[in-house]
This record gives sequence, C-alpha cells and structure tokens, in this order.
Amino acid sequence: MKNKFSIKKGESKAVFNNPILEKLTVTHISVPLILFYGASIGLITFGLTTTHMSGWLIAGLFWFGLFFWTFFEYMMHKHVFHIVEHLPSAEKFQYLIHGIHHEYPRDKKRLIMPPLMSATLALFFIWLFRASLGDFGYGFGAGFLSGYASYLSIHYATHVFQPPKNKLKKLWVHHAIHHYKDDTVAYGVSSPLWDWIFGTMPRKGRVTVKEEGVKTAIPQ
Repeated sequence: MKNKFSIKKGESKAVFNNPILEKLTVTHISVPLILFYGASIGLITFGLTTTHMSGWLIAGLFWFGLFFWTFFEYMMHKHVFHIVEHLPSAEKFQYLIHGIHHEYPRDKKRLIMPPLMSATLALFFIWLFRASLGDFGYGFGAGFLSGYASYLSIHYATHVFQPPKNKLKKLWVHHAIHHYKDDTVAYGVSSPLWDWIFGTMPRKGRVTVKEEGVKTAIPQ
C-alpha cells in the first residue's frame, strides 16, 4: 500500500482544542535526549555502585539492550504505528500517534513522542526489566533507553537535515522510501536489519520526495 496521506510542508494543525493537551503533544528534540540518555547514565551508575556486577558485564548487557531496542523499534513501527493495516477500525488512533507525522513529515515538534508519554513508557520498561532480569536490568535497561534516544536522534536528523555524503546516507534513503514511496516497507529507522530479516526491505531505486508540488530526487 502506498502512502495514503498527502505530504504537506510546515507545521501540522492542532490535534486538540484544549491548549494544555495540545502543548503536551509537541516537544523540542533536546528534551527527550537529555531525559533518556540521562536515565541511561543513571542506570549504569546505579548498577556499578549498588551491585556486584563488573563493568564488563554491564557493558555487555548494555549492548544487548541496545540491540534489542532495534527489534522492538521495528515491531512497534510496523504493528502499532501502522496498526490500521491489521485493524482498519483503528484509523483515527493511528493518525493521532503516527499518521499526522506521515502527513507533516517535516514538523520538527512532532518528530518524536511527547516526553510525558515516553517517560511513562520508560518507567514501565525500567520496572519490567528490573522485575524480570533483576540486577541485569540496569545494564540492559540502559542500553534499551540509549537505543531509544539514538533512534530519536536518527529519526530527527533524517527529516531535518540533508543526507550526508557517506555510508549513513543509506538511513536517510531507507526512511525516505517509507515516507514518500511505500509505507508498507522500510520500518526500521535506526537500522534496516529487521527489514532484511522479515522481508520488508524496499526495492532499490530513486526516491522522489514530493511535498506540495516540490519534488526532490534522492538516488540510492
């Protein structure tokens, strides 16, 4: 299925009439980065100072948590953010959590999940990892939260900045295909690994970014 939203420039329209609720739906990129990288550092510090785990063990758990994040990111994007593909009646829900981003992909304030919601989810996952993994949850949770913060950085960069002239350009092209060519492929943002594993890698070719009559071609 091709992208069903008409791609528009500028900032998106208000989601809520209530100004307080509306304010909670937007945020600057620096807020969640400080929040989640800070929480990751805090978990590592807590793990090193209050447990008997070695630095090497915590480092290994950190990288495992970071790797697990890439899988979680893919599954969330494919099955929750694009839930309407599996549950057509959830179209309004999908628009609120993700569809508005597809319609206004360059709205800097809606490129990331609002901090209140993401912080709530982060606290839940920290509790879950601690409850299920014990002390191992500190290192694993730190990697998971750092993965989320890194995903936010990459996602923001692919929408705001021009593709770099190096190997990282592939991330820009991969995400551009999802937005401007076919939103049923290229679900991975921080890594195309799981698209390759689950068969949702896009076909190679030129990506045409078309926003309100303006076209820009990004060759792969």
